[in-house]
Amino acid sequence: MSAVSALPITERAELAELAERHSVRRAPTAVPSGPTLHTDLDAVAANTRLFAARVPGALMAVVKADGFGHGGAAVARTALAHGASWLGVTSIEEALTLRAGGATAPILSWLNTIDADFTAAIGERVDLAVPSAAHLDAITGAGLGARIHLHLDTGMARDGAAPRDWSALCRAARAAERAGLVRVVGVMGHLGCADVPGDPANAAGRAAFTWGVQIARAVGLRPALRHLAATSATLTYPAALHTMSRVGAGLVGIDPTGTTRLSPALTLTAPVVSVRRVARGTGVGYGHTWTADRATTLALLPLGYADGLPRVASGRAQVALRGRRCPVVGRISMDQVVVDVGDAPVRPGEVATVFGPGPGGEPTTADWASWSDTIEHEIVTGIGPRVVRA
Repeated sequence: MSAVSALPITERAELAELAERHSVRRAPTAVPSGPTLHTDLDAVAANTRLFAARVPGALMAVVKADGFGHGGAAVARTALAHGASWLGVTSIEEALTLRAGGATAPILSWLNTIDADFTAAIGERVDLAVPSAAHLDAITGAGLGARIHLHLDTGMARDGAAPRDWSALCRAARAAERAGLVRVVGVMGHLGCADVPGDPANAAGRAAFTWGVQIARAVGLRPALRHLAATSATLTYPAALHTMSRVGAGLVGIDPTGTTRLSPALTLTAPVVSVRRVARGTGVGYGHTWTADRATTLALLPLGYADGLPRVASGRAQVALRGRRCPVVGRISMDQVVVDVGDAPVRPGEVATVFGPGPGGEPTTADWASWSDTIEHEIVTGIGPRVVRA
C-alpha cells in the first residue's frame, strides 16, 4: 500500500486537488531542444545599402564582437555584397578569424596591446591602428612594412593618442615611413556624443580631428583614409563624414540616435518546456517577488541570465506567445524564466518570441534595453553560447 493510499479520504482529496492546481505538463521530446537566435541577413543587406548611399566615401562594416552578436562572418559577407568595401574589428584575433573564413577585403584592427601578434596581422594584410608611440615601436619592430592608421583621441579620453602626444606620434610615424617600416594610410578618431545630435562635444571632436589631420600633413604624411564617423554620426552629422565611415550597430538595425528607420536583424525564440495551472496566491521564483493575484497558467522557458537575459529586467520584461505579449513573472533565473499566459491554452513545445524586429507586436531588443536600463548593443552582444545560432 502506498503512503498516499494510506491517507484518509479527505486528505487524499485535498492532495489530489493540490496536485491538479500545480500540475506540470512536460514537453514531448520532439520539440525544439532549446532557444534559437536567428539573424535576418536580408535586413543586414538593406541596412548596408542605406548607409552606403549616405556616405561620400568608403563604408567600413564593423563586425567586432561577432558582428554585434549576429555572426561576424555572415554579416561581413552580406555587408561586402551590398555596399561596404572595408571590414573593421577591435582585435587582431578577430581579424585573423575573418581571414581564415575567406574574407579578402581590407580589414582594420584598432584595439591591441603592445605585445599583440603584429607579425601575424601584417602577414595577413590587416591594417593596424596606432594610438601611441609604444604601439608604433612594436609594429615597426616587426619590420614588415605595416599599413597603419594613426588614432587620435578626439574627446573620449580612452583609446587614441592624447592631443599632447599627437605631434610627436606623427613625426615618429613619418620617420618610420621614410625608413620603409610602415605606410601611414589613415588617420582615425571617434565621437563620444554622436548619438545626441547637436551636442557641443560633437563639434569639438570634429575640430580636434581636423586639427589632427592638419598636423599629420604638416609633418609630411598623406593619409588617404580619414575616418571619424561611426553609426550615429553617419546618420545625423554629415560634417563628420570624411573619406571613410565606420558602421557597425547600424548594419544590424540599431540606431542609437532614434532618427532613422532601420531593419532589426535579430530574433530570439525559445520553446515552452512545461505549463502549469496555479491558484491565486502562488509565489513564483526566487524570493517570490511575484505572486499570482488570480488563478492563471504559467509557461516555463529554458533560458535566463546565463543566456543573456538581464536579471534586472525581472518584473518588467515580456515575451510573445500566441500572437500576444505575456509578462515574465518572478525573477529571471540563470537558466529559466516563467511567463504568465493567463487562460491561453498554451502547450509544451509552442515557441515564444523573446525579441524580434517588432512588426508582429513582439518585444524588440529596444524593449529589452529599456526594461534593463541599458542599450540595445548590450542586449544583442550578450546572448550566450548555449543559444543555438540559426
